[in-house]
Amino acid sequence: MLVRSQSPEETELIQKRPLKEDIFDVLHEKIISGTYKPGDWLRQEDIATQLGVSMTPVREGLDLLVSAGLAERVPYRGVRVREMSTKDVVDAYGLRLILEAMIAQEAAKNITREQIAGLDRMLAEMKKHDTLKEISSERKSSREFHSAITEATRNDLLIKLYEVVSNAFPDWLLYEALFRHPELIAESMASTYEEHVAIVEALKKRDADQAAQKSIEHVMESGKWLKDYLNIPAELLQEKEEQVSPLLKK
Repeated sequence: MLVRSQSPEETELIQKRPLKEDIFDVLHEKIISGTYKPGDWLRQEDIATQLGVSMTPVREGLDLLVSAGLAERVPYRGVRVREMSTKDVVDAYGLRLILEAMIAQEAAKNITREQIAGLDRMLAEMKKHDTLKEISSERKSSREFHSAITEATRNDLLIKLYEVVSNAFPDWLLYEALFRHPELIAESMASTYEEHVAIVEALKKRDADQAAQKSIEHVMESGKWLKDYLNIPAELLQEKEEQVSPLLKK
């Protein structure tokens, strides 16, 4: 049986990403950059007109935003950028501290060589991110990195819990703060990269305690941003940090 070779045009068509993902990227960057602010409605008709596309991929792109935790769907009204109270942020922070520690410990016991190699490849890619233009890519890469570690636990319940908690954590608001303080971008991304490297090194050694500690320290760095740039009271964050303090080496 003869198989007809594909033309360059056909190959490009096959490799092209779904339009909904392109729309997600556009809206994702607008939210992180502060163009769309918490509480703003994301009207399908307006977005479709602005981007010159039909309603269907816009609706699918909005679904991706909701799944990623940046937006919420309000019955009979539509989709809007998520609004979070101080309590919402603090609760999500506390849950992530605990969950990241549990995930790191389980991953250290169960991670495979192939999964470690995958994390190394992610690190190599994330090391390239150091500009304002790449903040959106950095957020997605970071989420994929942590999701990959969660998958390495081989614990289905932890995986489901992490998806819920990570979507509740307002990391997109922290990235939005970088748009307001571009002078911090290079340092912040370099610091995040080093924290990720430390977690992977602990996983390579299968050191569950160290992996948990490095993961907690990584989340606590986000806590500093919550305090400094989102004005979350330090004492509320410290209450959550005290819950995992026994896992931190003095």
